[in-house]
Amino acid sequence: MAIDANMTTSVGRISGFLGLQRSTVGVLAMVVLVGMGEYMAERFLPIYIMALGGGALAVGLLQAMDNLLSALYSFPGGYLADRIGTKRSLLVFNLVAMAGFALVIVIPSWQAVLVGAVLFISWSAISLPATMSLIYKVLPASKRTMGVTMHSLVRRIPMALGPIAGGVFIGICGEREGVRLAFGAALAMAVAALLLQQWMIQEDKPAGARGPTPEKNPLKLLRLMNPAMKSLLATDILIRFCEQIPYAFVVIWCMKTIAAPVSAVQFGLLTTVEMATAVLVYIPVAYLADRGGKKPFVLMTFVFFTLFPLVLLYSRSLEWLIVAFVLRGLKEFGEPTRKALIMDLSPDGCKAGMFGLYYLIRDVCVAVAALGGAVLWQISPETNLITAFVFGVIGTLGFAVFGRDLPVLSPVITKEAHHGR
Repeated sequence: MAIDANMTTSVGRISGFLGLQRSTVGVLAMVVLVGMGEYMAERFLPIYIMALGGGALAVGLLQAMDNLLSALYSFPGGYLADRIGTKRSLLVFNLVAMAGFALVIVIPSWQAVLVGAVLFISWSAISLPATMSLIYKVLPASKRTMGVTMHSLVRRIPMALGPIAGGVFIGICGEREGVRLAFGAALAMAVAALLLQQWMIQEDKPAGARGPTPEKNPLKLLRLMNPAMKSLLATDILIRFCEQIPYAFVVIWCMKTIAAPVSAVQFGLLTTVEMATAVLVYIPVAYLADRGGKKPFVLMTFVFFTLFPLVLLYSRSLEWLIVAFVLRGLKEFGEPTRKALIMDLSPDGCKAGMFGLYYLIRDVCVAVAALGGAVLWQISPETNLITAFVFGVIGTLGFAVFGRDLPVLSPVITKEAHHGR
């Protein structure tokens, strides 16, 4: 009995430290299941499109759609979460993604992939504001950065394991049938996630039931954006240009372009290296970010974003690609901190909507980067990677000079403020 009591106490302390509650565990389970299905297939979509007869422009269009739809879906996703509540909005988002998976399974053509992608490729973007809002509703202020970090950490599990499973499907069934089989598994996992999230996530009241009706006009909501958030947004846009210009072509560089190309399974393992690196730094950084300024962690993230395309340019073998993907994993160094900062700066009653507005503005601007990346790739892969590096340098220097930080509250003040609520 004493052992059981001690174990229960230990589990409770660990859960409390990590900000785990029933609703957050339900969201994390959803992230694993839907994400696992998503990344088994989506990671290999450029290869699948080319196998179905699409060219480099179709691949670039896919990535441009991802950025544009992520932008266009972010604000409605946040508004819907504020309007009808997190639980109901996540139900809607999952049903939409399932419809996209089904379309790609039924119709094996690259045009159908682009149409289906409209429904599933931006699932993370449309559900993210609702997820962040839920974390801020159920966790105390002293655990919100950790809660956001746990979401980011768990999200990397399917990012790491999904491509390995997808690579195995391709290795067994070929590029066309293997990806379709991966989409079938994705659909089954999405169904399981839908049932699990509806069981575990507690019903929450919409923001309109707790106060003023959520603002549906993004222009009016923009007036409420904190100046510190605007500074972060401007430099974040430049950094995302650095990321998105080569993003869709990284798999092509590794599997088709370099002198010693890797296999689909090896590329999946490289992605696992990337995600494992990110997972190792998440919790220590979250712990430190709650006790110090957020700017240094975000700045280091921007540095890693900037270095990746330059290192990838000189990575022509599996050994050097491993180094490059470790660096790519380190770009997640301060990403949860950045998301937590956005939520901190968002006004009460429209946190999900403001979070979505941030991503709307950012990703609308960045959408052109993916399509421009296709044009640069046609000039030469080297031109693509060097241009991405230049954008990263500008964004990093801009944030170092103009980026703002929030004042750090002492633990005593933080506890008293939370107790006063």
